[in-house]
Amino acid sequence: MKKNLLEAIRYILRKIVLPFRKSKEKWLGNFRLSMASRISMAYLKIFLIFGIFFAIGFFLIYMLSEKEDYDRMAGKIITAVEGKGFNEGLNPYYMQGLTVEIIDKASKRMIYSDLTIQPLDNTQFFYGIHYNRKSKYDILVIEENRHFKIKSKEYVGQFQFDLTDSYLHCMSLLWKIAILYLFMVYLIIRRGKRSDSKLFEPLRIMSATANRLTVNNLHSERLNVEGTKNELKDLATVINAMLDRIETSYESQKQFVSDASHELRTPISVIQGYANLLNRWGTTNAEVLQESIDAIQNEARSMQDLVEKLLFLSRHDKKTFKLNKKRFNMRPVVEDMVKETKLLATNRNINSQVLEDVIVYGDKQSLKQAIRIFIDNAVKYTHDGDEITIMCQKVNGDCVITVSDTGIGMTKKDIDHIFDRFYRSDYVRNQNISGHGLGLSLAKLIILAHTGKIKIRSQFKTGTSFIITLPKRRF
Repeated sequence: MKKNLLEAIRYILRKIVLPFRKSKEKWLGNFRLSMASRISMAYLKIFLIFGIFFAIGFFLIYMLSEKEDYDRMAGKIITAVEGKGFNEGLNPYYMQGLTVEIIDKASKRMIYSDLTIQPLDNTQFFYGIHYNRKSKYDILVIEENRHFKIKSKEYVGQFQFDLTDSYLHCMSLLWKIAILYLFMVYLIIRRGKRSDSKLFEPLRIMSATANRLTVNNLHSERLNVEGTKNELKDLATVINAMLDRIETSYESQKQFVSDASHELRTPISVIQGYANLLNRWGTTNAEVLQESIDAIQNEARSMQDLVEKLLFLSRHDKKTFKLNKKRFNMRPVVEDMVKETKLLATNRNINSQVLEDVIVYGDKQSLKQAIRIFIDNAVKYTHDGDEITIMCQKVNGDCVITVSDTGIGMTKKDIDHIFDRFYRSDYVRNQNISGHGLGLSLAKLIILAHTGKIKIRSQFKTGTSFIITLPKRRF
């Protein structure tokens, strides 16, 4: 039975209530209402609902108070009759609008009657209050039979108390209260709408400010956060922080494009220059021809390296950079890179006294690329005869790779920006050392993708050490 009732309720909600709610929302969607108007309408709805409850409660309390007056008077009459007899007990002083008919219970003989209302039907209006439909005019009456004794003789008293005047008086009061209530609601809603308009004034200012935002004024336009602290001020603060991040990202992208364009301009200019040289004399001069071919090949490789690095950064920024992780021993990887470095940098002293077996969980090729960047940097920023030390150690289960050199080192400013894209120190630029300033950015992304850490120790014109820590895999 209970299950069927629940199913019936669900059916009604699904077939009647939900379609009605959707239709109402669709209809309301055709109107553009401000938030202040919506709040005012919501409060109007609440006021009206509570006003109805107040009217019903007022009416019931009023009627119950009349019923309490009747009970008190009926009790006084019975007490007076029992104590003083019928003649004095039925004194009008005790009656006060109450009518009664007293009958001897044994003989059914009427002792006293001043009833003015026809006998009532069984229609009960509320809690002992009857609605008399037999009379010419609709009236409310309390009718009740009470039994009492006088000198061991039983009597039945039929009491009637006319509530018609009280009912009409109550309804008159309700209409007056309703009119006063609606007037007060009107004043409250009107005043509240003005207050709501002032409350949402910051939103209009925010909307106007956001509408003025462009690329040209992104650095200067911000929302006002002065005044009393509230939710709107918190929202303005959050939006300003978001705009700061957007500005930083936009400036970073602008700088990125500018730096990339600058880095590409140089090799393109070199290639164009040698192409023009070939066009003029290269076909007849073997020395110019070979020089031009070598230069074009070098610049093409440089451009290819730059483009590959840019594509790598782009994949990372788009979250499309994928790693093929698996377990492998890092020692053979580092040994191979040490051998390659010794072959390529014959004028450097390459030391690798400490190479330990360490099992690493990661992308082998990506980690090899990152370590190669650190080693290439060590070769690039050292001079002939300088020492480069490469170590692979197992420390508390972690893989620690150290690449240190005795080269030109870095200043504190360089250390703070060394992983920024396209960053190259002024000293390096003045030394005419080639590079794009992207290598360390790539290496950092790869190491961080393996939840690793990079520590830098450097002293200007003394040397630099990069300490890369790859944590062991937690099973």
